[in-house]
Amino acid sequence: MSPNRPLRIVIVGAAGRDFHDFNTAFRQDESVEVVAFTATQIPNIDGRVYPAALAGPRYPAGIPIHPESELEALIHRHEIDDVIFSYSDVSHETVMHLASRALAAGAGFRLLNPRRTMLASTKPVISVGAVRTGSGKSQTSRRVLSILQNDLGYERVVAVRHPMPYGNLAEQAVQRFASRADMDRHHCTIEEREEYEPYVEPGAVIFAGVDYEAILRQAEQEADVIIWDGGNNDMPFYRPDYHIVVVDPHRPGHELRYHPGEANVRMADAIVVNKIDTADPAGVDTVVNNVRRLNPRAAIVRGASPLFVDDAAAIHGKRVLVIEDGPTLTHGEMAYGAGVVAARQFGAAEIVDPRPYAVRTIAATYQKYPTTGPVLPAMGYGREQMADLEETINRTPVDLVIVATPIDLAQLIDIDKPSQRVRYELQEIGQPTLTDLLRARFGR
Repeated sequence: MSPNRPLRIVIVGAAGRDFHDFNTAFRQDESVEVVAFTATQIPNIDGRVYPAALAGPRYPAGIPIHPESELEALIHRHEIDDVIFSYSDVSHETVMHLASRALAAGAGFRLLNPRRTMLASTKPVISVGAVRTGSGKSQTSRRVLSILQNDLGYERVVAVRHPMPYGNLAEQAVQRFASRADMDRHHCTIEEREEYEPYVEPGAVIFAGVDYEAILRQAEQEADVIIWDGGNNDMPFYRPDYHIVVVDPHRPGHELRYHPGEANVRMADAIVVNKIDTADPAGVDTVVNNVRRLNPRAAIVRGASPLFVDDAAAIHGKRVLVIEDGPTLTHGEMAYGAGVVAARQFGAAEIVDPRPYAVRTIAATYQKYPTTGPVLPAMGYGREQMADLEETINRTPVDLVIVATPIDLAQLIDIDKPSQRVRYELQEIGQPTLTDLLRARFGR
């Protein structure tokens, strides 16, 4: 490296933490030149540009976003000095394979100090994270919201969600959602709606976007307490006053093997062992023993995710198609979710495999994520994929569709069969409860 040029880096990410790491650690750093981002996990996010309006005056043309498959070519072409790893919910082995690719191509490889990217708030922050996608962090965040409002008497509580900026990045810098109309105006994907709708339905406010310092300052104007609702198993973007981490006994051992899920466990003030009502008791024991070993100071809360449907009898004896939360099945690597549990619990005659009927981008999703079981991930990154999802549903020969995403999918696509929604919320079992822990820390 020439002493007269800045350090050249590439940030590898998935349209979330990568932009936040740039904004907080590199945007103002004249000793560093961010040459490119790479993108993975989420469809159709490569081939874009991080816009100059967000990148700042040092990047008048913005910063290009390339597929992660081009990493070696970028390192060679631009004489990259360091590769910065900036995404979540991957195995430790996957992280090191990527490190090996960078090292073999001639670049360094590093992870940022999380304190460097955690923004400080003027208001108390309660963060909720997880060890894997699909562990139940969003329902835990909503439970925290309920406790703060109904048990501890905080009237002004807002949530801030981990980023999902899949559209126009400049327009998505700061997003505030208080109604379905807000989601329509921002052209939200199915994944975004799955996170925002459960907040706005009961009248809460949730923020998201790209520029998380600007988001924080706006949220502080409306809140006495801020809830950080994490994405995947990422670490919080805001410095927490209390950090809650959800672990999943349906995937025992993952709390030791995934990044940055293990770091979250080690940082936690409280750990929620969720889904104990449906998990194998041996899996519960494994997870509890592992988290106690990693973080003996953390309080452990046991929780269930009881299922509710409008008409359980409608499921009995039917051939059903199960639609599950998309990220839980894809990079979360689960072969089933709450919908399959509900189908079995309420006596479905058969869970019909939708894979033979999948079309276009949905068929491509199954090819990319072969661990997905005989269920349909609710993929909807744009109108084209929503149309493919609708066609796949309507081609599958079943009596009933079980919709286990957190949103009313029938509001977005036309389902030509009877359907039942599955709802689930966190329910603490035994003591301590989250109410006990939050009252001790934030009680007035």
